Amino acid sequence: MAGLAEAWYTAFMTTLQRHEAARPLQAAVAAGRLGDWTQALTGVVVDVGQQMGWETAARWHRADVLPIRRSEYLALDAVAFEVGRSGTPTPWPFPVAVFELENSRQDDQVAYSLWKVLCVRTRLRVVFCYRQDVDAGSALVRHLADAVVGSLPIQERVSLVGETLLVVGNRAEESTFPYGFFKDWVLDQNTGRFSRI
Repeated sequence: MAGLAEAWYTAFMTTLQRHEAARPLQAAVAAGRLGDWTQALTGVVVDVGQQMGWETAARWHRADVLPIRRSEYLALDAVAFEVGRSGTPTPWPFPVAVFELENSRQDDQVAYSLWKVLCVRTRLRVVFCYRQDVDAGSALVRHLADAVVGSLPIQERVSLVGETLLVVGNRAEESTFPYGFFKDWVLDQNTGRFSRI
């Protein structure tokens, strides 16, 4: 990984070691309660955003960066904005990062989440998803590369601005939470494939 994706993912993994939502997140994984997983993960995403100097709008976390105050923007699970930037602030800034926290077991629902974040002009796109085991997670990543990224014309794919990160949770690895549980995959815009670093 390079740049913002690496910095964000490092902060995410570090936060999971101490954040008050880490224990409920781990318990939700163990019990297979994906709604609880999404709620706990949302708190962690917002906290990591604060560490990065961002204000994040998400369910249960209202933001007031834009003139319209909301919990969710653009029907995305979380949208982060830089705060305290130098220069004249604009009332309608573009987001610095967008997040989809997809808890569906259906591959096409995860594909839709990836497609949504790829449609947004931002520096970082992150899609969280969850699979029963590592092999199923790897198969999902290949499916996303083929079905979503592979459907983009090459010129559009290579001209994407920003980085795209998939974070796949694997229930079979819950005993090694968070390090064995979460797998990070970064999109190489040149090849159209996701790779682990």
